[in-house]
Amino acid sequence: MAKSYVDFEVSSEVMAKTAEALQIAKQSGGVIRKGANEVTKSIERNLATFVVIAMDVEPEEVVVHIPKLCAQKKIAYTYLATKADLGKAIGINVPCAAVAVESQGNASAAIKEVIAKTTGTTAKETKEAPKQEEKKEEKQHAKKA
Repeated sequence: MAKSYVDFEVSSEVMAKTAEALQIAKQSGGVIRKGANEVTKSIERNLATFVVIAMDVEPEEVVVHIPKLCAQKKIAYTYLATKADLGKAIGINVPCAAVAVESQGNASAAIKEVIAKTTGTTAKETKEAPKQEEKKEEKQHAKKA
């Protein structure tokens, strides 16, 4: 049975490309946040550029809010089949429920390709909207001060 937080199906090809992109990001000095709590903080602070969630998280409540947060902040996200696969992709020996890529390192092209295959948009389109919102908020705060 599909989990309630899984919004769309991901092909095995895209999952393999996602794992590869995470490995490249980790090995090339990119910044990756691990775990549901760290991912949530990264999204809320507008630091995440790409989020990956495992599809077998129990209980679901641990990660059910992450896709909604990503959609709200216009951050691209996708899924990997298992927590173990996600942990291996980022080079740790323990399962991981979710990861957020803050700095992509040399994985920019691979991540853009994954985003294009899962959402049909480019990473540039995905990340521009939050930055524009931040600028508006900064201007509003400056006016108030």
